[in-house]
Amino acid sequence: QVQLVESGGGLVQPGGSLRLSCAASGSIFSIYGMGWYRQAPGKQRELVAAVSSGGSTNYAASVKGRFTISRDNAKNTVYLQMGSLKPVYTALYYCHAEIRTLVRPHTTLYWGQGTQDTVDS
Repeated sequence: QVQLVESGGGLVQPGGSLRLSCAASGSIFSIYGMGWYRQAPGKQRELVAAVSSGGSTNYAASVKGRFTISRDNAKNTVYLQMGSLKPVYTALYYCHAEIRTLVRPHTTLYWGQGTQDTVDS
């Protein structure tokens, strides 16, 4: 079993910052890509940022220069530092990770439960 547990979401004023964390635990053999998606009310889930096991990053155009994704492989954790937040960024943020477990030879995409981030004055 593998679990992804997110933390760090909440309410913040426009222009403020938030830092999300997502820790993977369980029968993990190796973690490959990790990242964050978000889903705003009435909209489809979209990629926010992703980071490979080697540290290469990819961002949605709307967050480039505002958000920074990073990971700590020793802690099986991915982070999303969000700055200069705008109300349009209000959404449920989900982390994901491509993980090979100890019991299966192939990788599986796992998701966190989501953390609500609200940008509002």
